[in-house]
Amino acid sequence: MTAVEKIGKTVEEAVALALAELGVTENKVDIEVLEAPSKGLFGFIGTKPAKVKVTLKKIDPVAVAQEFLQNIFTAMHIEVAIEKVTVDEGVVFNLRGQDLGILIGKHGQTLDALQYLTNLAANRDIEDDRVKIIVDVEDYRKRREETLYRLAERLADKVKRRGERVVLEPMSRHERKIIHMALQDDHRISTYSEGEEPYRKVVIALKR
Repeated sequence: MTAVEKIGKTVEEAVALALAELGVTENKVDIEVLEAPSKGLFGFIGTKPAKVKVTLKKIDPVAVAQEFLQNIFTAMHIEVAIEKVTVDEGVVFNLRGQDLGILIGKHGQTLDALQYLTNLAANRDIEDDRVKIIVDVEDYRKRREETLYRLAERLADKVKRRGERVVLEPMSRHERKIIHMALQDDHRISTYSEGEEPYRKVVIALKR
């Protein structure tokens, strides 16, 4: 349901009924007064009620995401420039500024949490056509991916030399996927994950 028409003694009453049915606040709708209330003969005979049409505003999830991030940065008292780029997976917000390591955290854990919350905010009122927001800081994700690729190759060589499996430190699902992809074409190596979230780890071992 994107629009409703309601009748009330006053415009305000009709709008309130419409908002209650839609389950939203007034700032999320457009209001059109179809019929203004009027008093009839002697102030009550033939009185006409108010009639309104209340329509949900079209939500731009990307704009919602950007506003959400900006509000966080304002609360943190940090100046951040947001570069917005559309990619196949969704929309990337690459954050640039001074001393933004606080937004990254250990191995990107803070950044992943920020990205998760931003996607929740952006898609909160959307049922279909949800957008994926990727939050990055100074191209950190690309640098981290390159680091993980090198790490995977180095540890795979170690496994081949020693014949013993290597267990990596706990990683996010995205980072575990990078390790698996880095070694998927190595015919001597197999990779798999073990453990429970958030302590799930990648294991690199010789193929049997």
